[in-house]
Amino acid sequence: MDQRINIRPAVAADAEAIFVVTRASVEGLARGHYSAAQIADWMGDRTPETYRPDAASGRIKVAELDGRVVGYVDAVPGELTRLFLLPEVAGQGVGKALFAVGLRQAREGHAGPVRIEATMNAAPFYARQGFRKVGEGTFGGRGAGFPPIPVVLMERD
Repeated sequence: MDQRINIRPAVAADAEAIFVVTRASVEGLARGHYSAAQIADWMGDRTPETYRPDAASGRIKVAELDGRVVGYVDAVPGELTRLFLLPEVAGQGVGKALFAVGLRQAREGHAGPVRIEATMNAAPFYARQGFRKVGEGTFGGRGAGFPPIPVVLMERD
């Protein structure tokens, strides 16, 4: 991993950067796995305010490169819920570093497998981290009126 990467708990002021990372990641990394219409609708009715409560709680961990937020991870007991990167840092070890932090967080207070609803583009990454496919599903948490996004249900012991 790049030694200039700093991973820290998010704060409320990071909500805008988290929103930007999510949108850039979807638009840059999901192409080829989802239709143009799915990508266009992906963010649903989300705004930076959507991310503010989780950022303010410190549950989200952000990765900074030279003081700029370039990725983040979020987890709850038993589930790695989100991991997004700016496309320009993909393949540089940032995702692996965030994954390790998120996996530790998902294991806190939880015995048993950790699960994730992986996007089609991210499933190979999670498979390399020891996750196995246990099913298929859809992610519909983008607001009313938006079509669901297909995902791969994965688990790791």
